[in-house]
Amino acid sequence: MLRHRRLIAALSAAFALGIAGCGTPAPEQPAPAQSRVVQHAKGQTAIAGTPKRVVVLDTGELDSVLALGVKPVATVLPDANTQLQPYLAQKAGNPQIVGTIGSPNLEQIAALKPDLILSSKTRDDEHYEALSKIAPTVFAQTVGKTWKENFLLDAEALGKRAEADRILADYQARAAEIGKQAAGRKVSMLRFIPGDIRLYNKGSFIGTILADAGFNRPDNQLGDKTFTKLSREQISQADGDMLFYAAYGDNARQQMNQVTGSVQWTTLGAVRAGQAIEVPDDTWYLGLGPLAANLVLDDLEKFVAKK
Repeated sequence: MLRHRRLIAALSAAFALGIAGCGTPAPEQPAPAQSRVVQHAKGQTAIAGTPKRVVVLDTGELDSVLALGVKPVATVLPDANTQLQPYLAQKAGNPQIVGTIGSPNLEQIAALKPDLILSSKTRDDEHYEALSKIAPTVFAQTVGKTWKENFLLDAEALGKRAEADRILADYQARAAEIGKQAAGRKVSMLRFIPGDIRLYNKGSFIGTILADAGFNRPDNQLGDKTFTKLSREQISQADGDMLFYAAYGDNARQQMNQVTGSVQWTTLGAVRAGQAIEVPDDTWYLGLGPLAANLVLDDLEKFVAKK
């Protein structure tokens, strides 16, 4: 009998401890970071949480992440530049330079332990597999005329799509407002590259901005290709109601000075009308993102106001 009572007492004590344990919940474990799958030019990439150590391998991607308030840990330089374009350097902080566009240093990138890499097939298709082994990697298809789509893709990877939508909506509204002053003018776009003279067509970064702002283009610049090449003897094909021109690097500037100092240059209608204007290559041609696009709108607003 005594033994039976001891067993009942032991069971009662165990039951009481169980009840007490139920009254004190176990500490909560932090929820795993949510991951999202981003569709891009090379397939699908899963990205967990909010990337903090971002590497960008083109000017457009650098422009895009800075527009979204993200300072990358590393980037690359255009091959004609020895430093970042000033408008980007003002916002970028101090990212490590890990090569040039299309030629990234994979060892340096790996050493930085990034949690996201952004580029495009146009620039880095051959490096995608190696990059994707270092960190989640998202590639746009191409560059230039697709800058808005690329911006939204980068924003998706960063978990900042709503902010990107707002930035683009503000840009479109500004462009439409400036377009009210366009008055049907045909704008010609000319760029000097070392060894090349190029007319930039509608199917380019600057072409999309001019279209958004309501400017017309000369008939020979309505193509979907980014640019067509000119010889010095064909410079008359660059004429328009307004002519904007720029040089990519110091070597190209020498060539530009030779052309703009020639007698043939002075025969252009835009030159005679005082409407041939040098513009910064860093933003008008090389920018490829929303920060540059808005700086181009700033310039256009000034130029059309002077007309």
